Amino acid sequence: MIIPALDLIDGEVVRLYQGDYQQKTSYQYSPIEQLKLYAEQGATWLHLVDLTGAKDPTKRQLTLISAMMDAVNSTGKTVGLQVGGGIRREQDLVDLFAAGASRVVIGSLAVKQPELIEQWLTTYGSEKIVLALDLNIDAQGNKHVAVHGWQENSGVTIEELLNRFIPLGLKHVLCTDISKDGTLTGSNVNLYTDLVKDWPQIDWQSSGGIGSLDDIVALSPCQVSGIIVGRALLEGKFDVVEAIACSQNG
Repeated sequence: MIIPALDLIDGEVVRLYQGDYQQKTSYQYSPIEQLKLYAEQGATWLHLVDLTGAKDPTKRQLTLISAMMDAVNSTGKTVGLQVGGGIRREQDLVDLFAAGASRVVIGSLAVKQPELIEQWLTTYGSEKIVLALDLNIDAQGNKHVAVHGWQENSGVTIEELLNRFIPLGLKHVLCTDISKDGTLTGSNVNLYTDLVKDWPQIDWQSSGGIGSLDDIVALSPCQVSGIIVGRALLEGKFDVVEAIACSQNG
């Protein structure tokens, strides 16, 4: 499944290079029209990152997110929306669900306050929560989770987090190899192959590095449940229709 992604800062569509706010590319697209286009082209799930809300939760772009979802719904398509960016408290989940999100994507908090994630998995259920794990992979192959917009290595491994949350029903995990994000140089195929093999009960979403249809084909044997595609779509490398066809035929 192809999952188009948009990153938003103050209502503007942007891309950050490897999570760095100082390396920002802005795109002259209406976020509402762009998300609507992706839905019209056949996307059944969409991924939003509220980078404004990630920096300051009091400035979360809820009005825009709601308008974007209304536009998607106007297409008559059934589309799910998953939203992330600085989730720190339960009210953030409540607000995003009210704005039209089907799932909330949670990152650093899983390391910093894992007991909250345990509570939310119990309260809202596994279909409402996506765990976003951003990985720094060292020379020995250890997969350490980065936090605070990838600026800090937590020292916690992906295995530790999964072993904690899977017994509580964790189902959806979005995993990014930080070294690949925003590079258009292809995904870390070996990483996703290993993750799917080691934890087949998880619906894995790959993120980072997709720059061509060949990159999508390369991921097909991994059997990930979702492929996040951001920059390549914005820069016209291919469209959602082509990406979906490629993922189905790969």
